[in-house]
Amino acid sequence: MFESPLFWPAYIKEDVLYVLDETLVPSKIKYIPVKNVKAAVAVIREMKTRAFGQFLVVLNTFLLELSSDLKHLQKVAEELNNSRPTFPFAEVTGIVLGAAQKAAANGVDPRLAVAKTVQGFLAGIRARRLQRVQEIADELKDQDSVLTHCNVSGELAMAASLAASQGKQVKFFATETRPYMQGAKLTVWELQQAGSHSDRNGGCPISVALVADNTVASLMADRLVNKVIIGSDRSAANGDIANKIGSYQIAVLAREFDIPLIVLTQPSRGVASGADMPIEMRDADELLNFDGKKIFSPRVQGFYPGFDVVPHQLITKAIAINAGL
Repeated sequence: MFESPLFWPAYIKEDVLYVLDETLVPSKIKYIPVKNVKAAVAVIREMKTRAFGQFLVVLNTFLLELSSDLKHLQKVAEELNNSRPTFPFAEVTGIVLGAAQKAAANGVDPRLAVAKTVQGFLAGIRARRLQRVQEIADELKDQDSVLTHCNVSGELAMAASLAASQGKQVKFFATETRPYMQGAKLTVWELQQAGSHSDRNGGCPISVALVADNTVASLMADRLVNKVIIGSDRSAANGDIANKIGSYQIAVLAREFDIPLIVLTQPSRGVASGADMPIEMRDADELLNFDGKKIFSPRVQGFYPGFDVVPHQLITKAIAINAGL
């Protein structure tokens, strides 16, 4: 099966964590070496990798910072938890800390428990992600036209490749996903990569078109899409989800035009509803600058909430992955 580099964008080799710098894709495939929690937090805060990559960074950072000192592990967890408020990193770090504390109480070296827990977690989540790729491919039907906005790294492209190998011809519209242009730089790129793989292996073509974020209503009104697939960065117990800003308005429009909204999510009971999710306010400079250059007058102000909440009532189907939380 075709596997996008975005499917597993961080890995450890010889005591160094290598993180795909997604801000450089597609012009360059470069991995950032991370050797400690300080560097890990910087990678997360600077959005060098997206949601799933950030979870990989969190887990692997414990392998970089292996210690028998529970206070040190607690400090590592706190620094990771504070790196981005909207993300439920505490649910993951809590599992790792719990394993370390239990081991210490039983006279076992916490390092062994942390390593076993993290490695088991990573192996399990990879298997479950591959299973979800199959489920997404099953949802894709021949002649579907799918709108996507900040989907889960790697999975949609791999599902598209699998669907193409099954003889399904699917077209995608990807939003720009401003201000980082992740839809343009990442989603379109990896769907094109999947299309090239399909062409080489005799599968159906995979078509992808980039659209401006404010094109969604027009696309739906003109009946150019019949399905919407988005990701989620956090889930609530009642089924609400938080995803990249712009997801809520897409969900409202999908309901208005009677288009099914499919969300790739992960079960969590960390918060009761979307109203309980802290929404991260990003630095306004991320809106006012592009490619390292200021593009507006210094007098222009910016307002950039990184996420919005999609109520569960607007979600047609959630394809969940149980990450072991």
